[in-house]
Amino acid sequence: MATKITMPQLGESVTEGTITKWLVQPGDQVNKYDPLAEVMTDKVNAEVPSSYSGTIKELIADEDETIAVGEVICTMDVEGEASAEEEAPQQEEKTESDSKPAATEQKDTSSKGRYSPAVLRLAQENDIDLEQVEGSGRGGRITRKDLLAIIESGDLPKKETGAKTSREAAEQPAAAEMDPNQTAPKFDAPPAAAKQPKGEATSTPQGRAEEIPVSGVRKAIANNMVKSKHEAPHAWMMVEVDVTDLVKYRNKVKDEFFSNEGIKLTFLPFFVKATVDALKKYPEINSSWAGDKIVRYKDVHMSMAVATETDLFVPVIKHADEKTIKGLAREINDLAKKVRNNSLTSADMQGGTFTINNTGSFGSIQSTPIINHPQAAILSVESIVKRPVVLENDAIAVRHMVNLCMSLDHRVLDGLICGKFMAHIKNSLENMNEKTVSLY
Repeated sequence: MATKITMPQLGESVTEGTITKWLVQPGDQVNKYDPLAEVMTDKVNAEVPSSYSGTIKELIADEDETIAVGEVICTMDVEGEASAEEEAPQQEEKTESDSKPAATEQKDTSSKGRYSPAVLRLAQENDIDLEQVEGSGRGGRITRKDLLAIIESGDLPKKETGAKTSREAAEQPAAAEMDPNQTAPKFDAPPAAAKQPKGEATSTPQGRAEEIPVSGVRKAIANNMVKSKHEAPHAWMMVEVDVTDLVKYRNKVKDEFFSNEGIKLTFLPFFVKATVDALKKYPEINSSWAGDKIVRYKDVHMSMAVATETDLFVPVIKHADEKTIKGLAREINDLAKKVRNNSLTSADMQGGTFTINNTGSFGSIQSTPIINHPQAAILSVESIVKRPVVLENDAIAVRHMVNLCMSLDHRVLDGLICGKFMAHIKNSLENMNEKTVSLY
């Protein structure tokens, strides 16, 4: 009997994962801890390792299919399993066979109504009534293979367009006999949705369009953002900061820093440092909502939004409050490199307590970011631009200015504490220069 490999729980509150890519195929020989598939959840992007050594027998889940934790994703023939089964006493086999009828009588259908995106798509394209389909998955859940088997057989369970009463059913044949020229009414099911190959242009009321399949990463981002906006009452504020001295200082030391450390010194480590210092002074911000309580974190683990051409990842700088400018610069460089190389692990994206988002890299000057659930707040650093500014002596000068935009969960935080938090960051950044800042 083949051993079933199930979807692991890749996080404390993770209930399902999407297979983004299979790394093995049926017939492949794998060793224990070899990666089987890449999986995306609303929290992490990780590889699922094999718990055994053996041969892959069947891939149950398809790529881009969302599978609940504990459900079977593939089966494999485990080394040494056959010999163990042969040595099993015949009495145990008899007991097992005797118990099967009872198990059959109490068939579990707890997951009958849970459908993956792949199942829903197939059902819609082929006009299949899922209520009439018996699922082979755990808890009676309908799998993609169940629908493919039905489609191949040609016997598609259709939804009825209208239910007749018993009287109507009895009277209809008599009416047909009375008038042999009358054509019986037809109750045709609605036509199946037209199948469009991935990426092919289609016609819509708005004109020509193109249908783009949603990737597992994009689904995870969408689910987390919707959850955040639905659960957390968002409020936001913005301050503008004069970073002229910081710009001069960074420009002065960046070449020497690159020569000594081999990495570029961007502005982001300075902003992270100022934010970390503010979080230590106002720990209320470094919190999350937990239903009947607020969890306040003593360590600062800085989540950092990093975008690729198509996706967004949020790796975490662990213990950011213990790092220097140099240490932060190296962590930011290493995590960004992992994102570009697609080598982030689940550990790289877990445990964040506050998020900083460098939207200024795209030229943005103002934004209202969505909170990274379940954190209490997020800060966007906008683009540094030269602007004419009125100084304290009423003189007008060209200064390097930047907007900092903060979104907050109003269940956890109020304007007063957030205003003090933002003022602390502003003061720190405006006083960063060669006399006040140490890179090491």
